[in-house]
Amino acid sequence: MGFSLFPKEVKFFDLFKDQNRKLLKAVSILDELFHSLDGMEDRCVRINIIEAEANSISRRISTELSSTFITPLDREDIHQINITQEALINIIKATATRIGLLDCGEILYPSRRLVRSLKIMIEEAGEVLDKLSRGQQANENIETIKAHKYECEMLLLVGLGELFDLKDQKKEDAAPFLHVIKWNHVYGRIEQAVERAERLSDVLEGVQLKHA
Repeated sequence: MGFSLFPKEVKFFDLFKDQNRKLLKAVSILDELFHSLDGMEDRCVRINIIEAEANSISRRISTELSSTFITPLDREDIHQINITQEALINIIKATATRIGLLDCGEILYPSRRLVRSLKIMIEEAGEVLDKLSRGQQANENIETIKAHKYECEMLLLVGLGELFDLKDQKKEDAAPFLHVIKWNHVYGRIEQAVERAERLSDVLEGVQLKHA
């Protein structure tokens, strides 16, 4: 392979948007799962496939970053966008896996609302990436993400409050306590995903400020 004095142009925003589309596809399937457990195994398999495809994009971004001399964004920002989106899809996979393995029973309403808000946050992050790639401001989209993060905090409090309300349960009955343990694991993963989605918006907002 010949050596070129001119650095190649890597379209990192295109890779980020491809990564985000995989992420949105995975969280959309998770949203379906939290509305109906029908076809649960098939949906979990589909999320696993999408996660593997997204991880390939993440590895490509890392490879291109290590071999590209001039980048359109600060190298640290590229790295943070990449690893945050990668972490998000991994957590979505983990959430679906727990629903599939733990036999959680009926889907709890707050968790359904949480996943729907997570989906919106990821959709809005995709809009931010698209606008930044075209040199446009994305303040409204970032504010929408933050608003849903605050809503998720309230939903999580409500969900956990309902989950741990065991005052009418008999001590010798283990089923309610197993229910709490299972759903506590699920809520924990959803909370992690929401926090990562907010982290992604923070990084993108920082990029926007640097290039305003």
